[in-house]
Amino acid sequence: MASSESTAAQSAPSRYDEARAAQLASANINPKTGLATDYLNHFNEAVMLLEMIPDMPECSEDFLSWHPLSYAEHFKASNFKARDLAIEAYDTADPGIRSDFDDITNNMTAILTAVGEAMRQASQDATRAKLAESAVGWIKPLIGRAGGIINGQGCEADVDYIMAH
Repeated sequence: MASSESTAAQSAPSRYDEARAAQLASANINPKTGLATDYLNHFNEAVMLLEMIPDMPECSEDFLSWHPLSYAEHFKASNFKARDLAIEAYDTADPGIRSDFDDITNNMTAILTAVGEAMRQASQDATRAKLAESAVGWIKPLIGRAGGIINGQGCEADVDYIMAH
């Protein structure tokens, strides 16, 4: 009987797990992934600036002042109320989920950095506008994929959906 009680205790969520999940959820951190969508604001800011460049070429200077921030750097610099919790949850997130997330955000950072370098070398507003439009087309889908990972909708869900339809 004691072994069945310990098995039941192991399979039932502990009060600590439930309290932790509630704490994360109330801080806008996904309890299942340990990630917060607030970090995507960092990339959305760059996209917003890029989208303005074709109509207002002077906005390229604003984009060029954007600089990459890691997850922890973003939260340390932000006014996010639960920034320490966000960093701690990221640090203890499932390594597979965090790796998938980091791969996407590293790719976004590499794209935005390369576009910034190319814009600095471009002498024509039309060239900067084309670079901006291309970058937006590359980054927006990656932001969506990163959001899916944050919300617990990894690639497996995409494959299941495609196979079912």
